[in-house]
Amino acid sequence: MTNAALQQRIEQWEKMTQQDPSNAMGWFSLGSAYREAEDAEHAAMALRKTIELDEGFSRAYQLLAQVLIKQHAEEPALAVLTKGYKIAAERGDVMPMKAMGSLLEKIGAPIPQVKTPAPAPTETSTSGGDTSGGGSSGGGGRIRDRRTGEMGTHMTKPPFRGPVGQFIADNYSLETWRAWISQGTKVINELRLDFSRADHQKIYDQYMMEWLGFTEDEATGS
Repeated sequence: MTNAALQQRIEQWEKMTQQDPSNAMGWFSLGSAYREAEDAEHAAMALRKTIELDEGFSRAYQLLAQVLIKQHAEEPALAVLTKGYKIAAERGDVMPMKAMGSLLEKIGAPIPQVKTPAPAPTETSTSGGDTSGGGSSGGGGRIRDRRTGEMGTHMTKPPFRGPVGQFIADNYSLETWRAWISQGTKVINELRLDFSRADHQKIYDQYMMEWLGFTEDEATGS
């Protein structure tokens, strides 16, 4: 990415966080962009704000620790990694947990002992409701939501076709999906995304996965 394009991204996310200071995803995206621009001070500030707003945002702990380690601030990085690792384990966020485990090893720190909760039983139902396209309202049964750790309404169908859509239906509640649709609308408007363009669809999908807390490799088993 060119410096001009990166600066444009920073300006876009700065504008979003100014307009909606409670938007954790906006702060995370801003922190990620600052990190890419090697602005450690502002990256750390934005990522700490993300965690303040959403304590369960495991990827924010990972990126914040990476910024701190690069600045040779191993002691605060250790505190961030220890807490972030435990949160990622509790939530089942496999990729961030592994990444933070590697960072702990890198700074010569022990990996915390964690006890992951047993998956809650998922009750399915044949009740009506279409969750395709993200605009549906139907659901059936209950599921423990991977993002919130709480029980929610189980989607009766994946929100869209393919392994990623199935992964979302298997791991997230209808309430969380609706929350993403609201957040995603802000992303579309702020970045002026045009879904007739494949690159814009890819940008949207990436923000969706960042917000929900999984990677495409994790969803597809790659």
